[in-house]
Formats: sequence, structure tokens, C-alpha cells
Amino acid sequence: MRQLVAGNWKMNGLAASLSELNALKAGLGSAPCDVLVCPPATLIAQAAWAVKGAFALGGQDCSTQVSGAFTGDISAQMLKDAGASAVIVGHSERRQGHGESDALVAAKASAAWEAGLTAIICVGETESQRDAGKAEAICQGQIAGSVPKSACAANTAIAYEPVWAIGTGKTPTSAEIAAMHAHIRKCLVAALGEEGRGMRILYGGSVKPSNAAEILNLPEIGGALVGGASLKASDFLAIIAGVKPL
Repeated sequence: MRQLVAGNWKMNGLAASLSELNALKAGLGSAPCDVLVCPPATLIAQAAWAVKGAFALGGQDCSTQVSGAFTGDISAQMLKDAGASAVIVGHSERRQGHGESDALVAAKASAAWEAGLTAIICVGETESQRDAGKAEAICQGQIAGSVPKSACAANTAIAYEPVWAIGTGKTPTSAEIAAMHAHIRKCLVAALGEEGRGMRILYGGSVKPSNAAEILNLPEIGGALVGGASLKASDFLAIIAGVKPL
């Protein structure tokens, strides 16, 4: 399975930030993995011109609707038209900050597929849920509710992001990461059969150059969803360098 290293810029980046994408393009060479950067939607079209296919671009969210009177929303078709090939849906910051339900996340994934985008569906538990021993049950429930039955390895990746590790500098132990990825794989196979066996499961949660190689070489790790460390080309390239060779 070829790993995917995806950068999520979140609400960061102005036109001047395209210099980081140019630096990433210059330093990438023959990458040992698939590389994706998800800048703010305002930069996708400019980024597409800048990187010229050196790596893929994605959106950070999309509407369930194709078009219409939905002020401020961005459709998957719009992202595709701007140059995106993927979109993140169900990120914990959307689930918590915007009250997005599993059903809404599933609808967004379906909208992404209809536009020809790969959906990166995020799941993960909070610190209180983990402390209560509910981490596996939370992820299992989110997979059941957020991943449509028509999901397949070609159109979907899952990103496991322990909410308590995002942007905090905290990282689960290697054993905890491996155990949760094994659990998610089990859930995907139970729900989707062979398609679930081939689906990439990314790890997201304070991935940085110092821990990337260790994480990316764990069992069932299909890549990484990187937050702050993806904003600097040098850091992102160092993370990509940690990908295990096929």
C-alpha cells in the first residue's frame, strides 16, 4: 500500500505562502509516497498553477450541495474546478466547533465522490473519552455513521486523529497508535469487506519531523494527516522522508 502524506493548513495561508509550496515542489523529487496539501480554499487555484501537478491539492471541507443559495459554502465541484483532487471531511474541528454529525460527514463524503474527489474521512476520540475507556467505541461509531457503504479504497481514506493530540504536542504511544489502527482496520473490514482491507488509514495528531519515521513505520499506517508541520516546506519534507520504502 503506497502511503499518503497529507498536509492540512487549516485557516492559515495567504498568497505569500505559495512560496512554501514552491519550496516543497523543488525539494520533493521522486517522493516515496503520495503527497497532498490542503491549503485554504482561497489558495487552491493559485496553488494549482504554482505546483503544476508536482503533488496533489485538496480542500478542507465541502458542502453536501452542488450549488444554490448557500452563502459562504463551497461545493465539492468548486474545489474540483479550482484544482483539488481530494477533500477532508469530518475533521474534529468541524465536528466539535461546527456541530457536524456523522450523517452530515457521510453526506459530504458522498458529495465529494460525485465531484470526482477522494474523501478523507476523519475519526477520533477526545481525551475524556479515552480516559473513560471509550476510544475504540467512539471510533467504531464514527466509522459506522460517517463512512457510506459505497466507500472503497479508490475514493476514500480514513484519518485517525486523537482529538487530544491535535496541536497540543501530545502524541499517543506507538503501541496505542498501532492498536487503534488495527481496531479501525477491523471495523472497516467488517463494514466494507475487501474494500475496507485496502483502504488507507492515516494517522493525524502532532505529527512532526522528530516522530514521523516511527509513526509511519507502524503496522496499518497508511500515511499521515499533518497539521502545523505542513506549513513549512522543510518540516513537511522531513516528515515525507520518514515514509517507509515499498
